[in-house]
Amino acid sequence: MTRRRWIADEVSGTHAALIGNHAEHLTRVLRARVGEEFEISIGARVHRGRITAIEKSRVEFELGDEIPDRAIPHVTVVLSIFKFDRLEWGIEKCTELGVARIVPVIAQRTEANLASAAHKRRERWQRIALQASEQSRRAVPPEICPPMKLKQAVALPGGTRIVLAESEQILMLKDALYSSSGDIVLAFGPEGGWTEAEIDLFREAGWVSASLGSTILRAETAAVAALAVAMSEVQ
Repeated sequence: MTRRRWIADEVSGTHAALIGNHAEHLTRVLRARVGEEFEISIGARVHRGRITAIEKSRVEFELGDEIPDRAIPHVTVVLSIFKFDRLEWGIEKCTELGVARIVPVIAQRTEANLASAAHKRRERWQRIALQASEQSRRAVPPEICPPMKLKQAVALPGGTRIVLAESEQILMLKDALYSSSGDIVLAFGPEGGWTEAEIDLFREAGWVSASLGSTILRAETAAVAALAVAMSEVQ
């Protein structure tokens, strides 16, 4: 059986701990006991960890040998803000696929009520990413950036920066990734897609437009599909 992986909340020397709801899930839901072993992630490193103490809202581990972990490409997803339930599904699935960073963006077609509420949702998005990281056995969760405006997002650095656009008729994402170098950044529009002015903004900043095909996808579906392509092409 594959050991469950947990991302430590506290680390001190050869000891680590889970606290709060994190610890309660391990003890109440999974009924962990002293002496059981799990994989414990500390930054970019993963160790074997044996439970040494269980208290209310706290589980302590003694750390053992380091476990080799596979390297994954560094991909940033720029995700225009759309309906929160679907956005959160997209965050969860992108995390499972190995995204390194998620940048929520306020686009021209982002609904005003969603844009105003987005900053308050960041902590929830970080929790979703943490849980999805542990479920998918990642060493670290992706960075969830504060929501920003598109003018800030187009200035993000990256060796290969691609905006997914319905208006692109020629260049497919797979081909755009063929000669990719350095970190990859993928940008996805909101419901209704990017405006022409936004596409011009990307183009002026040096981004490449690419397509996922003729089928019109929901924003969260496009993000997951494109990230899966990117991960498979640059592995």
